[in-house]
Amino acid sequence: MNPLDPNSLLTHLGPLAVLLVMFAETGLLIGIVLPGDSLLFTAGLLTTTAVHLSLTWTLVLAPIGALAGAQVGYLIGRRAGPSLVDRPDRPRLSQAAARARHQLEKYGVGRAVVLARFIPAVRTVMNPLAGALRVDAKVFTRWQIVGGVVWTIGLVLAGHALGSRIPNIDKYLLPIIALIVVISLIPIGIELLKHRRRAA
Repeated sequence: MNPLDPNSLLTHLGPLAVLLVMFAETGLLIGIVLPGDSLLFTAGLLTTTAVHLSLTWTLVLAPIGALAGAQVGYLIGRRAGPSLVDRPDRPRLSQAAARARHQLEKYGVGRAVVLARFIPAVRTVMNPLAGALRVDAKVFTRWQIVGGVVWTIGLVLAGHALGSRIPNIDKYLLPIIALIVVISLIPIGIELLKHRRRAA
């Protein structure tokens, strides 16, 4: 089983893979390398194929993993403080923390927490960062629930809808997953371009 391959994870663990990856990606800083978007979309696709994941269980377990992970990440950040995400020895983590902090300043807690769900790496760092910055727990919880439910259920249903419309979708899984990964990286690319322009 390859933990970085959505198809492999789902084939071996079924809907449980969705819960575990959602929890790790949104609650533990190791989740920065996990395939959140592509896993959710692929899970939706596989509810219509021979693998036949349970759509009901996937729709239940995906939000549970994402919401529980975000709360754990927030609590870890609150306990450990800013030093948890300000790590010069881990540049990717530091860059994601800088983007998350910028979102909080630009959009406010509500919009930033919801938007972070749709940006790889930022969604991993946003939760502990919010805890480290002592964002009000009730405000954070309210908005992370909104963002988590919309993100997980939206991507699973999008995958299910596509799989329902295209016969033998199994044949196109790899290119579709690759496309989802590329699309999910677009926000990061835009942020990097903005950062370079500001620096110039």
